[in-house]
Order: sequence, then C-alpha cells, then structure tokens
Amino acid sequence: MQRIIDANFNRSSEGARVLEEISRFILEDESLSESFKNIRHSINKISDNYYSDNLSSRDSEHDIGINICNPDTRAGVDTIFKANIKRLEEALRVLFEYTGMGEFEKMRYKVYTLEKMMYSKLLEKFSKLRLKDTKLYLVTNSDKFKTEDEFLNAVASALQGGVDIVQLREKTRDAASTLELAKKIRQLCDEFNSIFIVNDRVDIAYLSGADGVHLGQDDISPQEARKILGDNTIIGVSTHAPEQARRAVADGADYIGAGPVYITPTKPGRASVGLDYIEWVSKNINIPAFAIGGIDLENADTVLNTGIGRIAVVRAIINSDNPKDAAEILKSKI
Repeated sequence: MQRIIDANFNRSSEGARVLEEISRFILEDESLSESFKNIRHSINKISDNYYSDNLSSRDSEHDIGINICNPDTRAGVDTIFKANIKRLEEALRVLFEYTGMGEFEKMRYKVYTLEKMMYSKLLEKFSKLRLKDTKLYLVTNSDKFKTEDEFLNAVASALQGGVDIVQLREKTRDAASTLELAKKIRQLCDEFNSIFIVNDRVDIAYLSGADGVHLGQDDISPQEARKILGDNTIIGVSTHAPEQARRAVADGADYIGAGPVYITPTKPGRASVGLDYIEWVSKNINIPAFAIGGIDLENADTVLNTGIGRIAVVRAIINSDNPKDAAEILKSKI
C-alpha cells in the first residue's frame, strides 16, 4: 500500500507542476499559476510526513509499470493539459482512498473548478498557439472537381502529406452547400490536427466551427470579424504592399498572406508583387506570414530563399495527380 501512496504523491505533484508551468508561461495567468503552485506545495507538505516510509518502500527498478507502453500522444498544449489535469485528479482520488485524509478530497474538487477555468482560457489562445508552428497552407475550392467526394479525397490526401492549414475558398457555390462542405472539411482537419480557415465568409466560418476566417482588402476589418467570431478566432488578411501589411498587424490580424508572388489564374487581373515584397515581409512583419501566388514545386525554393519561411499554394497541391506527394515535397523544402 505504501508504494501506491508514494507513486501518487509523485504523480499529483508532477501533474500540478506541469499545469502550473502552462498557466505561468503559456497562459500568463498569475491566479491560475498560483492556485496550482499552492496545491503542489500542499501535496508536498503532506508528503513530507510520509517521506521515510515512501523512500523505504520505493522499488522503481522492479516496478512493472515502467515497461507498460503509454498509448497516449502529446500533440500540443491542449493534450498536455488534459493528460496532466486528469493525472492530478486521479492521483488525488487515490491518495484520499489510501490515506483517508480529507485534504485530498478538498483539493480534488478545487482542481475540478480549476480545470474548467483553465480549459476556457486555453481555448482563447490555443488556435493561435498552433498557428506559430504552421508552414504549409493550402487554399482550395471544389470548382475543378467532378464530384464533391473527389474534392474531399484530394483535401484528405493533402492533409496526409503534411498541410498545416486548409482554407476553403468558394466563390461560386451558394451559401447552403458551402456550409455543408465547410463542415466536412472541418472534420477532415480535426482528424489531422490541422487548422481550418474559411475565405471571406464570416457567417460560414462561424456556423461550420472553423478556426478562423481569411479576409481580403475589401472585406470587413479584423476587429469587425472578431465581434462575430470571438477573440479565439484566427484572422488572416491578404496583403500586397508594405502599408497593407503594417495595417493588418495594427488591426490585430493573426497572420497575413503576402502576394501574389507570381501572376496566377486564381487572382485574375492582380499584378504580381514579386520577391522584393516577400523579402520585406520576412524582415519587417512579426506575425506569421505566408507567401502566396503562383508558387509551385519548381519555384518554391526561390521564394523560400527570401527568408519568408511559410508558403501558401493552390494548384501545386490540389490540382496535382497526387496531393499527398506534392504536399510532402513542399513541406520538405520548407
């Protein structure tokens, strides 16, 4: 029994420490950080009374648990949070059962309340945290596909190849069918832990549960979009010149698209901005920026040599014979 008590003192203290660090360094929430710190100190203070017995009973070398594979994976801060909040709650329950000390029961119910508060705060920031690690952005629509299933299969293939963000850009579909399609892409992106963005349509983004919306220069402002979608939403803005990029940052955009780098049929009539603007963005803009416009397997290296570090493509992936392979090649270049 003493080994069980020892193991769960360690589990609860370790879990509280992980949650404390998330609260401190990621959420930057002083109140949450202090709450988990106090719980950790309370656990350790009680543990001191069991210190000698715990050490004498400990047998880590022969513990069969160390050879049992943990099937869980840690895909991001949200999964780390969920794993450690449950670890803390479960360990506190075990400590209560084996020691009978009411302090552990009180702490456990306190943690239940903290769990709800912390998860709410993580939701406010998590999408934007994921955005920092994105490199390859697919902008696509279903116009060139014979059937919807064919289109969805191509999107799924691209996601398998490592696409970090998918943007649905439908200019000819009616609102009802666009919404239904958006919901299906939302599900695909969830399967691959990728971000889903809707072009222009704030209403479709809201109703489909998208992670965000991408706005053009003639669309509503990021501030107006946030009034509808909330602070947790990722807002992207297309830019074609330095003053537009600066304004997007000032308006609170989470990322920008910079382009078109080359003339592209997806933006008829739009002059290319060339590589000079992309290089300027890489040196002067401090939010994620994606070069876009006419980028393909042949010229991607030239674009990346500007220092931009992120690219968005349309035809190079979705119109390829094998979107998965095309995405893998582009991702490897980045």
